[in-house]
Amino acid sequence: MVKVEIVDEKESNSPYASDSSAASSSESLSSVDSEIANDETIFDRLAALVDIVPPTTRHKITSRIASTGSFFKTTGKVVGNIVWIVTTSALLVGLPLAVSLEDEAKLVAQEKEEQQAGQQVCSIVHILTPCKS
Repeated sequence: MVKVEIVDEKESNSPYASDSSAASSSESLSSVDSEIANDETIFDRLAALVDIVPPTTRHKITSRIASTGSFFKTTGKVVGNIVWIVTTSALLVGLPLAVSLEDEAKLVAQEKEEQQAGQQVCSIVHILTPCKS
């Protein structure tokens, strides 16, 4: 908000006084700038900008920001639920399936090894007697 004060020009501590003993105008203006900078924060300056924007425009801006925030919140919740469903399904269905497929692959590999060992035994025995095929 903007404060309006009536300042008497006859005050001796005014930086705009036309006194002959006053410092140069650039020095007095720099002292005024430093006083304003010390007293006022950035938040105060941004809060003062609210008065520049008309109420209807402010309402439109806030409603759009609120609807955008609501959209992202809802979208995030839906995406989170989908990720949860996919993850739990993969753990409950995919993991046991992968373990059973791995066990079956081990059995197939073991049977192949046994067949190869049987053929080697048959080839050794073939020297003594012919093998049955």
